[in-house]
Parts: sequence; structure tokens; C-alpha cells
Amino acid sequence: MKNNKLLKKILIAISAVGPGLFLIGYNIGTGSVTTMAKTGAEHGMSLFWALVLSCIFTYVLMVAYGKVTLVSGKTALYNFKSEFKLGWLLSLYIIIALIIGELLALMGVMGIVAELVQEGIRLAFDGLIVNTVWIILFFVVILFFLLWYGRYQVFEKILTALVVLMGLSFLVVFVLVQPSLSSILEGMIPGIPDTPGALGLVAAITGTTCSAAVFIMRSTVVAEKGWGIQNLKEEKKDAAVSASMMLLLSGAIMAVAAGTLHISGLRLENTIDMIALFEPIGGKLAAFTLIIGIAGAGISTIFPIVLIAPWLIADYRGTPRNIHSTQSRILIFGALLFTFGSVFLAERPPALMVFSQAFQACILPAVAIPIFVLINKKTLMQKHKANIKLNLSIIAVILFSIITSWFAIAEFL
Repeated sequence: MKNNKLLKKILIAISAVGPGLFLIGYNIGTGSVTTMAKTGAEHGMSLFWALVLSCIFTYVLMVAYGKVTLVSGKTALYNFKSEFKLGWLLSLYIIIALIIGELLALMGVMGIVAELVQEGIRLAFDGLIVNTVWIILFFVVILFFLLWYGRYQVFEKILTALVVLMGLSFLVVFVLVQPSLSSILEGMIPGIPDTPGALGLVAAITGTTCSAAVFIMRSTVVAEKGWGIQNLKEEKKDAAVSASMMLLLSGAIMAVAAGTLHISGLRLENTIDMIALFEPIGGKLAAFTLIIGIAGAGISTIFPIVLIAPWLIADYRGTPRNIHSTQSRILIFGALLFTFGSVFLAERPPALMVFSQAFQACILPAVAIPIFVLINKKTLMQKHKANIKLNLSIIAVILFSIITSWFAIAEFL
């Protein structure tokens, strides 16, 4: 009886932070896993500070975007279009940049998931190899069916299950590998290694954690939840849970790679290499657990990615978010076709992911600066304007976004 009551309390707590869990599912995907594992393998915990800052700033912008949506009753892009003189141009830039970035990520995500499932089948069935095209097709059919008939509440429940599965998987691997606590603490000291690609990894950490798409989507999922101005406290708590979970899970992945691959002098060029490298350390249990965790992360990311185009267009127009409309279904179908991209491209999926995450960092200033203006606009926010603490925090985010954008551009050049 006591166990049933405890389980009920946990389920109620989880349902109360639905938007946060939706964004964890979106944010902690194969891009995060690849970026954090590659960072840990190549630089240990020396860039952990970038992850901590990114998660703190993610919380700040999630609170800001959620608050503006709750007070105004309008989603982010519609507010930009309505409240700024050339807001339509800013909104279109954000829509185009986010869709391009997410389609790039979609190719990498599904490519990594397919390779991981292929490796899992090989390990489980004595070397049996299934072509990744068939694995991708299998997932696409399931996703299309769910998106064709499903509703937001269904997606939230599926993502909640995937996030819990993913989190438990990564924490189990963390316990099995037992990375050094001292190396984790040393990573809190800011510094950038003087090695090629280090700036790009800082930008990728920012792009995958403090992602521009997360904040635009934040206003949409808060609206989908049906929250109003009376839910300001819940919105803040939800953002805290989301950012904390992002730090915990991303930090665990980086620490595992730092505590194993880095101290052994091994580099990570392919996600499958990570499975092969962990198997001697934690056995087949670690390998299978890691496959389940990363595959769960990937699938939980694909849901919001394929929804981003119809949601962004509805956000811009200020119209209801109907994913069952003809336009939405065409956009979703088109996005799902991009999942086959990794089959035809010579570039490996992990390289695509790191590039797409660094690309995301370049969009961050375009979403950080406008929300600073909006949350201080008296005609829009009335008595709910930002206080000094929140304003200083958003200014810090803007400075951080400009620096990391420069890192990304410098790396590309």
C-alpha cells in the first residue's frame, strides 16, 4: 500500500513538470551524448565549467520565455512579430535557422540510433548484421503512425518514459564505470585546452544545452500545457527541474568518458567506438545499457524535431497548433525523410551532430536579446516585468552567447 502511494506521488510530480520533461527529451539527445562523450574523451572534465554555465543560462532563459508566454498569453515568435518593428524578419530568420539546424541534427540523430541498434543486434544475435536502412525505416513507420494519430499529451507521456529510461541507463553506466570524483571537481575551474577543436566543443556544449530551439519550443509547450498567469511558480519550478536534469545527465556522460577513455588516452570518433570501448570496462551489461540509453535519447529527440516546423509556423501566425492539419502532416513527413540522410552522406553521424550543435550556438544571441527587451516592456508585462536579478542574469546569457558564437565561427573558419 505504501509503495503504491509513493509511486502515485512520483507520477504526480512527473506530470507536474511535463514541459520540462518534454524539453529534456528534446535536449538530451544523441547530440548531447556525442558532444559530452567526445569532450570527456579528449579533454577529461576540463570543459565541465562550460556545461555548468550552459545549464544555468538555460534555466534563466527558460524562466524568461515561460514567463513572457504566461503573462502575454502569446507564444515567442508571435510576440516577436507583434512587438518589434521588424519582428517578422527576426521571426523568419529564427524559423529558417532553427529548421536548417534541426534537419541537420535529424540526419545525425537517426544515423547514430540506427548504428547503435545495429550494434545491439550484432551483440545479441552472434554477429547478425541488419542494414541501417531497414532500422531507420522501422523507426520512421512507428514515429509517423504516432504523429499521425497522437496528441501532445501522448507525446509527453512517451517522452517521459524515454527520459526516465535514458536517465537510469546513463546513471547505471556511471556507477559501473566509477569515474574519479577529483577529476570532476577539477573541471569546475574555467579554462580552454590549447588544442585544435577545443573552441568548437565549447560552442557545441553550449549549442546542445543552451539551445535556441529549446527556448522557442519552451513557449509552445507551456502553451500546450494550458498554463496561465497563475502558474508562474510552477513554470519556474519546472524550468529548474529541466535544467538540473540536463546538468546531471550530461555531466554523467562526460564523467564516464573522462574516467575511462580520457585516462586511457583513447579518442572518440564514432558512437559505436564508445560501445566497443566500454564493453571491456563494464562488460556486456554496460554496453547494452549504453545502447538503450543513447537510443532512448535519440528517439526522444526526434519527436520534438519533427514537430518543430509545424509548431514554429503556428507560433509565427498565432494560430492553434494542429499537427493533424494537411500542412503539418506534409511538414512532418518531409522531416522524417531527412532521417535517411546519413545513409547517403559520406560524413559520419557524430561529426554531423557536433557541427549541428555548434551551428545552434550561433542562433543563441538572436533569441537571448529579444526576450530581454520583451520581459522589460511594461505594456506587455505590466507588473510582471523582470526584476534586477533576472535582468542581470539575461545580460550574462547574452554576453555568453556572443562569446560562444564567436567560438563557433572561429572553429568553422
